[in-house]
Amino acid sequence: MALTLFSRKKPEGATQDVAVRTPRRVEPPPPAPDSLLADYAPSAPGELPADSLERMLQQRRFGLIVRNREKYAAHPKGETICRQACDALENTLALVPEGMATLAQTLTDQPDSPQTDIDVAPYYLAIHAVTNSDYQLFVDDGAYENLDLWPEEIWPHLIEFQDLTGAPSPRFWREGCHDARRAKHPVTGVSWYEAAAYAAWSGMRLPTEAEWQMAASWRIKSSADLFRRFPWGDAMDCTRCNLWNTGVGTTVPVDKYPDGAAPNGIIQMVGNVWEWVSTEFNILADDQTPVVGEMPMMGVRGGAFDTYFESQATSVFRSGQISLGRTHNTGLRCALDLKDVPLSAASDTGESE
Repeated sequence: MALTLFSRKKPEGATQDVAVRTPRRVEPPPPAPDSLLADYAPSAPGELPADSLERMLQQRRFGLIVRNREKYAAHPKGETICRQACDALENTLALVPEGMATLAQTLTDQPDSPQTDIDVAPYYLAIHAVTNSDYQLFVDDGAYENLDLWPEEIWPHLIEFQDLTGAPSPRFWREGCHDARRAKHPVTGVSWYEAAAYAAWSGMRLPTEAEWQMAASWRIKSSADLFRRFPWGDAMDCTRCNLWNTGVGTTVPVDKYPDGAAPNGIIQMVGNVWEWVSTEFNILADDQTPVVGEMPMMGVRGGAFDTYFESQATSVFRSGQISLGRTHNTGLRCALDLKDVPLSAASDTGESE
């Protein structure tokens, strides 16, 4: 679906195939800035190679390297670095098979409410959410000053993407640095635009809402036509995810709760942080009329560490946030098309499938 980021006008003939403002989420407020400032261990800057291709490898921009591997054929280390990038992608992405997602279309998702079935082609999805240390590389590369990464209409808002000390970075960082003790925690305090910019910078993208749901529900195309309410099965289990009832009260490293993984090994699709998707979030009221907000909203999925209701932490629950919102419990996970990265070609980086 095409995204309409600054206009709520629908194209002629468009079907109402996205949607659903969900019931109000009951969540505690974000931590007070004073508590964040009082105890903070800033991350140490790292040294990057002068060579641009070697630098991209160290910055973990593996998707960008592999998608453009033909450009680096003449580079002295081009073949080796492209192979390393392919290997890294094989270790950090998982294949989501062909399947289907059924998206509810109304405010109250009752059994007789309208739904839309969307076919999902196979694609790759990151095993883990983007971490603070991952995002630090984006910040250190001067991405907030690189206008090529941002849509022109958002340029006036770039000045608002500041941390607690006024530096361009996620909302709860300081001096453009994350807390080193939370290096492996998912990055939060980033708007939809920041999430999309990071994904593009790394050579990837955000998943669509249907893609995300397919990965979480595992509704593969088969005669059984079954789906999972949670990535691990049909029953909630707080030992497999980080929600309010888990009792942690904050984010955890992205590799925690491996028992809550989907069948292909993708971790934390439920809990820890909500995840931005690329699809605009719209809603139909119970009388089937569109509900229009004052600002555009984009979809978020999966629930977070402070999600109270079990019903809001399932593979099918839909919600959205203001696209400029930078909340304490929303992060991102990257995706990649099969055609962009033939992972089976890791040993032959000069050819495409």
